[in-house]
Amino acid sequence: MRRLIVTNAGALHLVNHEAMKSAGLFISFEGIDGAGKSSHIAATAQAFEAAGRKVVTTREPGGTPLAEKLRAFILNDPMDPLTEALLVFAARRDHLQQVIEPALLRGDVVLCDRFTDATFAYQGAGRGFDTQVLSQLEHWVQTQPGQGLRQPDLTLWFVLDPAMAAQRLSQARVPDRFESQPLAFFQRVHDGYAARANADPNRMASVAADAPLETVRKSVLAVLQARGHLPETHP
Repeated sequence: MRRLIVTNAGALHLVNHEAMKSAGLFISFEGIDGAGKSSHIAATAQAFEAAGRKVVTTREPGGTPLAEKLRAFILNDPMDPLTEALLVFAARRDHLQQVIEPALLRGDVVLCDRFTDATFAYQGAGRGFDTQVLSQLEHWVQTQPGQGLRQPDLTLWFVLDPAMAAQRLSQARVPDRFESQPLAFFQRVHDGYAARANADPNRMASVAADAPLETVRKSVLAVLQARGHLPETHP
């Protein structure tokens, strides 16, 4: 199937979806705790599978046996900000090497619940950790030989007022070390995400997460279709 899409520059490009199937695609899902991003990963996976793509769903911190062990420390054990950042990036390195890069080489679609934007939002903006140090770790961990810095091809940022997110969390589950932070922390995290989105608008697409679940799902599919990742004929 082929169709025309209009880029941000206004130019027309012909997209061949059969050819796209041979290329790996990396999509991350971001947002403050309670934004509901995780609820839409399964629906997005189903949409890609219906379009004939093989899908890998994963998460951060985590995604490998080693990274899942580090996740338990990060979410539950007290530690200083540098230790926290080092553990996050150690988990990310193993995740990239063991899961993400092999899947992309196979031509799969990788759907990841959080990636590096979360580190800059939570550890950087939320904790107030030095973003220059985070940037250095980002380059050390994510630079691939001959490919440059590995970033998602598309990041879906689920935007929700921190007060509404806190209300959702209070009704959902027992909070972990991050979810139990005060509202001011999540406001800083929200602002950190906004800064990342403003710095890289071509990669990050915002999705209003305060709407009903089905409305948000349709918004996600609309972004994927507009970017040429899914055919417009998909329901």
